[in-house]
Amino acid sequence: MPERRAILITYPEPFIKDEFVELAHAAEYGVAAIKTSKYLAHPKYGIGEGKALEIKDLVKELKADMILVDETLKSSQAYNLAKLSRVEAKDRERLILEIFNRRAASAEAKLQVRLAELSYEISRAKEKVRLAKMGEQPGFFGLGKYEVDTYHKDIKRRVSTLHRKIDEARKRRELYRASRKRSAFPIVSLAGYTGAGKTTLFNLLTNEAKTTGEGVFTTLSTSTRALTIDGEKVLLSDTVGFISRLPPYMIEAFKSTLEELTYADLVLLVIDASLSIDEMSIKMDSCEKTLADLSVTSSKVIYVLNKADLSSIADVAEKVSLLQLNPNRFVMVSAKTGDGIDNLKAMLLQYLEETPRVVLS
Repeated sequence: MPERRAILITYPEPFIKDEFVELAHAAEYGVAAIKTSKYLAHPKYGIGEGKALEIKDLVKELKADMILVDETLKSSQAYNLAKLSRVEAKDRERLILEIFNRRAASAEAKLQVRLAELSYEISRAKEKVRLAKMGEQPGFFGLGKYEVDTYHKDIKRRVSTLHRKIDEARKRRELYRASRKRSAFPIVSLAGYTGAGKTTLFNLLTNEAKTTGEGVFTTLSTSTRALTIDGEKVLLSDTVGFISRLPPYMIEAFKSTLEELTYADLVLLVIDASLSIDEMSIKMDSCEKTLADLSVTSSKVIYVLNKADLSSIADVAEKVSLLQLNPNRFVMVSAKTGDGIDNLKAMLLQYLEETPRVVLS
């Protein structure tokens, strides 16, 4: 299949721009061009009309297949941009959903992704039907045969069915979780921004061979394995990575997976220590907000500064100081080389001895 070429429209901040390029690559788009704007909420196109006309010409010149916009677009904005440029326009949420679709491997992950897709669609259903009836445009094919109410009710019916199936999966997970708790083994969960190296660390600690990669959202399903530290058995879980500006409905769709963090005795928050201090701060804040939304208390969190092999000790020490991390609650490691892993295990044992076990009601 030939590579799809996309024009990216994003914000000018380097971290935001780089992350959007990563998302495009994860969805297997070639980046034909990148255009930036400080404001992506103009009523007609998301971008200003002058910029939209510039994008139209660029699409033709570069023979691009897609426009990707690093913001949430209304159906009318995506429609107008597609009508002007004659190629489909996708917003950030649709792009993330496309990546989820490509990466979902387990039956539960596929259900969660489909629920997120329908949650995205239902808020736009009435407007999409109205626009489809005005004339087919790229990205709006096949909706004209639906009446608004029929289309909306069909989505609601499918959402209800998915909720039921996911609830069944959640109940099975709760039974499994209760079984683990009865074993009296402490449960530790890995969390972190997507791409921080959680799965690489999971593989190193458990001798597993889960798929890893440089791209985002390599892991969409939770895996739990046992490891032994100085004779003590610990259960370790790997979870889906976080990302900034992830809408609540996506977090809700993956709630049964993310609940592993809520019920863990300890959470290892993995942070890429090789990033700039600004990027580290943004990603750490995003992770902490998501953990707070999941009712994970800060007293359960240990900060694991990963990829220490790509940064000097002095550089990481400066970042730790700027981030104001508690010196007793972080450890530097390299999941790639194994450096610092013994220190991480020692800290784990220390905190597990001091931390009350989570009790399921």
